[in-house]
Amino acid sequence: MDDSREMLKEWEDIHDNAKGHAGILSTEINHAVGEDAVLIHHVFKDPAALENYFSTTATEHIEALTKVAKPQLQMIRGMSIPDATREAVLAKNVPGVFGEFLFGYVKEDYKRPDQETAIMVTAKWTCKPGDASHLEELKYWWQRVGTDAYSIEKGLLRFEAYQVIGEDALIIHETFENSNELKFHLSKGTAEKYKKDIDKIATPEAYFFRGPVSWTIRTYSKFLHLPATYSSQGSNFTQLGGSMSDGVVI
Repeated sequence: MDDSREMLKEWEDIHDNAKGHAGILSTEINHAVGEDAVLIHHVFKDPAALENYFSTTATEHIEALTKVAKPQLQMIRGMSIPDATREAVLAKNVPGVFGEFLFGYVKEDYKRPDQETAIMVTAKWTCKPGDASHLEELKYWWQRVGTDAYSIEKGLLRFEAYQVIGEDALIIHETFENSNELKFHLSKGTAEKYKKDIDKIATPEAYFFRGPVSWTIRTYSKFLHLPATYSSQGSNFTQLGGSMSDGVVI
């Protein structure tokens, strides 16, 4: 527990410093439910802003932070990720995967969803090993998910798929308007419709839920064998004008 408190204090200090970076559009410290852990979410204006953050604020705090906590996984996604950006992240000896945008959509003219009810889900799916790559098939099934969801899941406000650089894997990012919309997605919507097809060729490595996830949602995700971490929002900051990652403040 002492280490947990020290970790949270260190992240709060990082959060305060991060707010001063002009290139950071949004930053959150999300408390993991039932774990001595935090889920950190940053949105950077461009690759240069991310590199600047890792060479300044991240560098200043890395030694103290790693004394009390162990980083498990960083998922970095964007339209494209330059080699220099990847090198800046990996130089901190933190496990990282980098996803470049493939396809997706955003509804409601990028309006920022209600942070009191919205739930963000970010996941990594990796193809099962075999004689041939299943990556193209994995892309196909997730494109089917996105295409169908646009019509039948009105509350799925954002759907994005990213190809992981150097791996037969995808990062999927979704924003749901509220728990009821996520429940429909898991129990009757496209997750229920296509998961059996996706399970044949790929394995979910990690699922991160940000927002007020109900116990019902946790039950459904366990039933679907999703390796999930749930987190509630703690300290957070968004630059005026919002962030294109989670919607623009209007």
